[in-house]
Amino acid sequence: MPTNPLELYFPLLLQIGIAFVLAAGLVGASAVLGKRLKNRVKDMPYECGMLPAGDARQSFGVKFYLVGMLFILFDIEAIFLFPWVVVFRQLGLLAFFSMLVFVLLILTGFFYIWKKGALDWTKLSADEMKP
Repeated sequence: MPTNPLELYFPLLLQIGIAFVLAAGLVGASAVLGKRLKNRVKDMPYECGMLPAGDARQSFGVKFYLVGMLFILFDIEAIFLFPWVVVFRQLGLLAFFSMLVFVLLILTGFFYIWKKGALDWTKLSADEMKP
């Protein structure tokens, strides 16, 4: 049993030190041993294998941001389920029904946005069709 803080945290400090040395060694080996070929093709920006076209400051459609916000919203709501699952047996029947109401509200919101077409990328509104 460790008697002082140094003995207690020594394995953690050792693991952090080994990780730092390993990462620095791999980056250093890559810099020393890696090939450095410069040519016109490698200096071009990479965009999914396609030639760059258009302006980089082109605006995205509203649906792009809407789907992003909905993903974050439902992801955070799903995170609230994990602590409940861990202590499910200790909480009792009241907690089960309260979580059931929570999940039903989440599903109601999900089906509402699905029915409204917020997740359908194929439909464009009149505002999104304008250049």
